[in-house]
Amino acid sequence: MNRRVFLKGGALSLVTLGLSPSFLRRTALAMDLPRAARGKTLIVLFQRGAADALNVVVPFGDAAYYAARPQLAIAAPTQTASAVGAIDLDGYFGLHPALSSFKPLWDRGLLAPIHAVGSPSSTRSHFDAQDYMETGTPDVKGTSDGWLNRYLAVRGTCEQCAVGSDAPFRAVAMTAQTPRILGGAAPSVSMNSLDEFSIRTNGGESEKRLEALYRTGNSDVVHGSGAEMFEALRVLRAANPQQYKPADGVEYPKSPFGQRLLQIAQLIKAGVGMEVAFADVGGWDTHVNQGGAQGQLAQRLSDFSDSIAALVSDLGDRMGDVVILTMSEFGRTVRQNGTGGTDHGHAGAMFVISGALKGAHKVHGKWPGLAPEQLNEGRDLALTTDFRSVFSEVASKHLGAQSLEQIFPGFRSSTLNWLGVL
Repeated sequence: MNRRVFLKGGALSLVTLGLSPSFLRRTALAMDLPRAARGKTLIVLFQRGAADALNVVVPFGDAAYYAARPQLAIAAPTQTASAVGAIDLDGYFGLHPALSSFKPLWDRGLLAPIHAVGSPSSTRSHFDAQDYMETGTPDVKGTSDGWLNRYLAVRGTCEQCAVGSDAPFRAVAMTAQTPRILGGAAPSVSMNSLDEFSIRTNGGESEKRLEALYRTGNSDVVHGSGAEMFEALRVLRAANPQQYKPADGVEYPKSPFGQRLLQIAQLIKAGVGMEVAFADVGGWDTHVNQGGAQGQLAQRLSDFSDSIAALVSDLGDRMGDVVILTMSEFGRTVRQNGTGGTDHGHAGAMFVISGALKGAHKVHGKWPGLAPEQLNEGRDLALTTDFRSVFSEVASKHLGAQSLEQIFPGFRSSTLNWLGVL
């Protein structure tokens, strides 16, 4: 029996998705070595599809908001008890009622909303806008790498991982393919779940037979040493992701997004030197039947906030070393359309969530207003904060990046255009 026949017969499948044996060997070594002191971690969460910022962080203090959205607007907190209103933050802005899981984070000083933020590009293309936000170079289509990958390359060897380790889990994307934001020369790992670091067999004897073929053969189905691969897989399997239990009282949503965040928490708690984590969630393109306090958008926001709140609770005091950064490629039109939805807009909203906030209990960003003469192109929330100002502040203040001109080429970043969130 040769390898091809053995694998084709279905006795064993390797589920590693882009992971080489040398990667797995380094992972095993990292897990065997003593853990280093707890380091900083940035978790980036992308809301793909252009989330409606005006119904996420509701400007209930702006009368023009209600004039533009007679059916979709979220009621002000001060309206009658029969109306499901916004969750008041500062007397002018509030959270969508489906974001109720975020209110305790705001009260504890862990949540910083940012409004009227986004890309200076005027594009209304999802694909272009997402690329610009992930590469950090608006209107430049030739950029080949993502800004997080450039950060990893500029920072060089991980400073928080185990001694002698190349930190194979330094940058992890819980996605089927490497996202643009992590694309580039610096190594990163992309996977749908931690289960992909396992061998699924129909019996232990089958695995032993295949391992014997690798040990004695001259070529492998995957490149590299089969012996190293099996050695690494055994170590990784000992950490059995299925045995992970969140902190007492924490229950993640069963949605794909909630489960991705659960596994990010597991990697952080495992102490494998993860510096950057990425996950995304779609379904924010609400052209039709968007809904107001209830409906399509509300359902998305409920899962989004419940998942993040579970992650924060699960990490506990580790949130002092963690920043969660949310983003979406652009916002949506101020006026509702004829099909009960909103169309592609311009500026949007972000959240920064951390135990290290300096700008807590404040909605950040300069509010441009929603009167007709204040709108971008007469239809959108105007941009007052370039997303690169937020990204560069997080990279510098949280991760310690110094060569910001290499991470965000063409953008002059300084404390003058930072918001003071961290």
